Amino acid sequence: MKKYCEECGREVDARVICKRESYIVSGESIEVEAEVLACPQCGEEFYCERLDHTTLLKAYNEYRRRHKLLQPEEIKEIREQYGLSQRSFAKILNWGDKTVHRYENGSLQDKAHNSLLLFLRNPENMKAYLAENEVPIGGRQKEKLLEKIGELEEVWPGGEGKKLLDKLFRKRPSIENGFREFDFEKFCAMVVFFAGKCDGLLKVKLLKLLNYSDMVFYKENGISISGTQYVHLPYGPVPKNYDILLGMMEAEGIVHIEVNFEQGYEKHQVMPGSGTKEEVLTREETEVLERVYRKFANFGSAEISDYSHRERGYRDTKKGEVISYAYAKDIRLD
Repeated sequence: MKKYCEECGREVDARVICKRESYIVSGESIEVEAEVLACPQCGEEFYCERLDHTTLLKAYNEYRRRHKLLQPEEIKEIREQYGLSQRSFAKILNWGDKTVHRYENGSLQDKAHNSLLLFLRNPENMKAYLAENEVPIGGRQKEKLLEKIGELEEVWPGGEGKKLLDKLFRKRPSIENGFREFDFEKFCAMVVFFAGKCDGLLKVKLLKLLNYSDMVFYKENGISISGTQYVHLPYGPVPKNYDILLGMMEAEGIVHIEVNFEQGYEKHQVMPGSGTKEEVLTREETEVLERVYRKFANFGSAEISDYSHRERGYRDTKKGEVISYAYAKDIRLD
């Protein structure tokens, strides 16, 4: 390929060389083998959109591998196993028209979207999802999809990923969930409340607001609002399986999650969708949400994370452990 070399001051026959390059993906440095167009005389490198794009996709795929995210071909396989077009699959998931196309062509997927795809890979879960959600596809298309699901169920390996909804929603009341069986409707209502109150609400802050709301309500009433279990993660307490829960909410149109990249960091902004769930909350529950909102109204994500790290329930547990509601007695909002 002919390129003009500024160093040599003439046109040269550029060649492709291999070298290690680092890319920042979601704030993490990823090193991959890159193909670069270079001058054969002085080594000056030239811009090549095709080669740069290929290297970026390599970095994305390595990031996916490290974080156990689905690869583009795996996303395509999930869609194709149900005999769906990209557009139909996006409609069922309540995603934008181009979202599935972008993911299958290498764009890095949102983690909540990834969790929903993993969930729906199991045909039993897809059947449950269709039964519980209104999907904007034609009756004949839905009928064909259910027929395909029936065929897949006959050959699907038993036990693998089975009954995920049961694992999420049917825990017996205990001190780990504030003596309430998980209530998805109330969980959604809490998310919608804070998404509507806080401009530019980031997911990191939202997860802390949910934790404080459930814990404070338990402290004062002996029962949690949503029955959510909270676990210890590096950025503070978060609802167990929160990515799947938020992914389901987005699929139902209850919330919309917008992913932005700032200085190499991935930021997830949570906004209320067209659906609303706030009416399922009692007056007493809403009052606690209001108090939590007022307490942390001026806190950024980093500030509320740091604040939550000082709570005894967080300090006394290790990464991945459930934070018992017994620690709610130590929480103070004033």
